[in-house]
Amino acid sequence: MNLNTPDKLLPGLPYPLGATSDGLGVNFAVFSGSATRIDLCLFDARGRREVARLPLPECTDEVWHGYLPDASPGLLYGYRAYGPYDPKRGHRFNPHKLLIDPYARQLSGKVRWSDTLFGYRLKHPKADLSLDRRDSAPFMPKSVVTDDSFHWGVPNQRGAHWEDTFIYEAHVKGVSMQREGLGPDVRGNVAALAHPEFIEHLLKLGVTAIELLPIHASLDDRFLVERELSNYWGYNTLAYFAPEPSYLHHGQPNSLRMAIRRLQAAGIEVILDVVYNHTAEGNELGPTLSWRGLDNANYYRLMPGEERYYINDTGCGNTLNMSHPRVLQMVMDSLRYWAQSYRVDGFRFDLGSTLGREGTGFDPGSGFFDAILQDPVLSRLKLISEPWDIGPDGYQLGNHPPGFAEWNDRYRDGVRRFWRGDPGMRPELASCLRGSPDIFDRRHRRPWASINYIASHDGFTAADVVTYNEKHNEANGDNNGDGHSENFSNNWGEEGPTDDPAIKATRATVLRSMLATLFLSDGTPMLLAGDEFGNSQQGNNNAYCQDNEISWLDWDRASTPEGRALSEFVTRVRSMRRHHPSLRTPRFMDDNEELAPGITRAAWFDLDGKPMSQEAWDFAEGRVLGLRRAVTLPSGDVDVSFVLFNGSSEDIEFEVGSQPCSWTRELDTAQPDAAAAPVTGNTVNVPAHAVVLLSAVVRGEHQ
Repeated sequence: MNLNTPDKLLPGLPYPLGATSDGLGVNFAVFSGSATRIDLCLFDARGRREVARLPLPECTDEVWHGYLPDASPGLLYGYRAYGPYDPKRGHRFNPHKLLIDPYARQLSGKVRWSDTLFGYRLKHPKADLSLDRRDSAPFMPKSVVTDDSFHWGVPNQRGAHWEDTFIYEAHVKGVSMQREGLGPDVRGNVAALAHPEFIEHLLKLGVTAIELLPIHASLDDRFLVERELSNYWGYNTLAYFAPEPSYLHHGQPNSLRMAIRRLQAAGIEVILDVVYNHTAEGNELGPTLSWRGLDNANYYRLMPGEERYYINDTGCGNTLNMSHPRVLQMVMDSLRYWAQSYRVDGFRFDLGSTLGREGTGFDPGSGFFDAILQDPVLSRLKLISEPWDIGPDGYQLGNHPPGFAEWNDRYRDGVRRFWRGDPGMRPELASCLRGSPDIFDRRHRRPWASINYIASHDGFTAADVVTYNEKHNEANGDNNGDGHSENFSNNWGEEGPTDDPAIKATRATVLRSMLATLFLSDGTPMLLAGDEFGNSQQGNNNAYCQDNEISWLDWDRASTPEGRALSEFVTRVRSMRRHHPSLRTPRFMDDNEELAPGITRAAWFDLDGKPMSQEAWDFAEGRVLGLRRAVTLPSGDVDVSFVLFNGSSEDIEFEVGSQPCSWTRELDTAQPDAAAAPVTGNTVNVPAHAVVLLSAVVRGEHQ
């Protein structure tokens, strides 16, 4: 733009918030209920030199605003906010600190760590009670005025119904950094998501949705940078409307839109992992980058009577004040922006309990949940919550409102413990297999509300669950003190990689059995990227700071005979789930309803073929369980599946002679290459640590 800017801004409008180009100029609007003045700072094209500083001339309903004629997209800017520097009362205004626009849709440059980023003098005896007068602008990224136009072509087609959904959790960078055949300008950024080979891989697996770890612009913590590490996962948000610049192909936001368009054109939905519970500014000793400098007392939840300090329900230093209407508006506007400007299909909310916490505690009828569920755009998307945080009553699995699915860590732990061989796990496995009705069968919720997973980004990979007894996080620099110590894992005789053929065989069977359990359970399956070919993180169960081979998917492993065989197994069992409606019950119903002679909707059996009695459920040493499920097909026939689980270390013979079906043995996780074959005789051999799937089609009760 022409850098001969006017001496002052025109009044402009208080809405919309952010920087909005109308073709003749740009309107700037930013919320601060406590500031006495806010300056708009303009920078040259490289963001190195401040060329103008113009006070926003108007404040309407606590929104400061001004209009810059002849400005256009591409303009670099930031804010400086004036007001009291009084941390004891919650105010931390410091006009010497350049601030990112909370509504910035693109950032230019990155944070370069310097003491000047802090609003106080680090070496002062009273630390954050002091005031630092050095200019932080040279070390700050600049907000960018954007043109969000993009030709999407045909409107979005509806994605898979919830009961047909299969989620693949992936990191934008890690999923492609070690993938052969990609150019250096494609590896590690969103262009790799749109690559035909990657899309083909997802389609072969049967993936219907990819869930991306945070792609909002984020900050690498100073202590990690000093260790030559990074905040690789990205759960440290710097801007809620701007994509992470390093993920963009040649720095272009439209490269992300193109990747989303190509995935959706292939029938794959895009779900974003979003972090609205805290920001990258940390606690009272953190840097002043945006919200803290604009209106600390309103953007954050502060300790009552000790407003110098932050309520830290997130474990990340601060907690956003979702009870404030302007903060809630910012979150809602951000969600709608990604839903409409990037056309994403859903959101996974990090630390969802924090978002639903009101003054009296967690509330499924909180303003946050109510605002989303009444919104005509957001309420139609796939909404997923991580239902816990470290705050009071922070564990809220099953207590979110209808319309939300929830990560089910009880499923993860229950399945891991059953296959580890723990005693007394049959009742917990039964709950997992049926969509955890004890947790979700309320308020007309359905089994899909349970997001089932064996592994996620946070913790061991599935392969590491059968390879390590202990976490190995030494590379993180915290003396292996970080990460969970209890992973419900079993190395089956030797810690880490081994050449022992017996251990390797057991590990392979248990891994296949866990993955098969995932796809044979009611609820929504989620697979961690790389688990389909046995990817390992070398025993690191908290690889949040490892932007290297520890976290990047090892595609060489995918091309080994073992890796290819496991991928083919996952593809096969996923196909079985899709082919047999009885393996994915769409709603909680009466299990005792008879659909065919002698065939109820669901029934449980012990290895002797008899229905499970209460005595059998209470028998802690029982490690064998059979689940028969049935669903009436449109033809009137009944699809019946019988899944046999053997969590013991011995082969067993499961009695099936009393079953009124002619069974086909479709799957055996101990013999993954075995072809489907009719069952002869009255028993079925179920090898140690294995799952066997039987199927049948029978005539319905009313035919």
